[in-house]
Amino acid sequence: MRENRVKTIWGNGGVVANGWLHIPDSFSAEVMAHQGFDSITIDLQHGPVSFDTALPMLQAISTTDVVPLARVPWNEPGIIMKMLDAGCYGIICPMVNTLAECEAFVEACRYPPMGYRSNGPTRARIYAGDEYGECSNDTVLTIAMIETVEAMNNMHEIMSVPGLDGIYVGPADLSISIFGGMPPRIDTPETTAAIDKIIAAAKEHGIYAGIHTGSVKMAQEMIAKGYQLVTVQSDASFLANYAKQIVAELKQTEVAQQAPSGPY
Repeated sequence: MRENRVKTIWGNGGVVANGWLHIPDSFSAEVMAHQGFDSITIDLQHGPVSFDTALPMLQAISTTDVVPLARVPWNEPGIIMKMLDAGCYGIICPMVNTLAECEAFVEACRYPPMGYRSNGPTRARIYAGDEYGECSNDTVLTIAMIETVEAMNNMHEIMSVPGLDGIYVGPADLSISIFGGMPPRIDTPETTAAIDKIIAAAKEHGIYAGIHTGSVKMAQEMIAKGYQLVTVQSDASFLANYAKQIVAELKQTEVAQQAPSGPY
């Protein structure tokens, strides 16, 4: 059975550097996978990625030892099981707000008697090995997103669900829920206090905590708080931000060349 390196890193007390894929393309997924991330999450909730594009992206990630994860569109067993059968080694499930919702999510990821996952690990057996059926329950990660006030009110019950490996904080949706609407207000005392309460609860329940961040600085701050999986932006953000920087530098050069150098 192929090792889940995220679990190994966590078990050794380390922090997982997680990449995030919004671009629905196997080549860009392969490029990202070769940059040194410990894990990479394919995001099927937001953006244009579908199952049909996620499958070749998983195959591209498999050219490395990076751990493939997926954020599914919703807490729906069909797509959860399909992504696991495709070879994902962990599922991040959005908008888990109650004990019952968390139980349903975790059990969709586990074969009986721990859950109700249907047997049919088509590509997963190729990716992970012939022992997949026997070892999957101990290998596949279950990560529930805490991103609403309702989830925070129920987080101790959510975090007590047997078989839940960790939680993942979506600061933008969390802040929208806290303040009752748009826009996201991440850099506020209220959102910071919520993020602190969530990591404290995770430590209390002995599960791991991950979080999405907008910068390396924020990721470093979250690591200092105790978060052991951090994501900085996404592949689409990297492309847009670096392209914008290059264009700005080029245009500055163009302006400088066009400017008069002095009296003639």
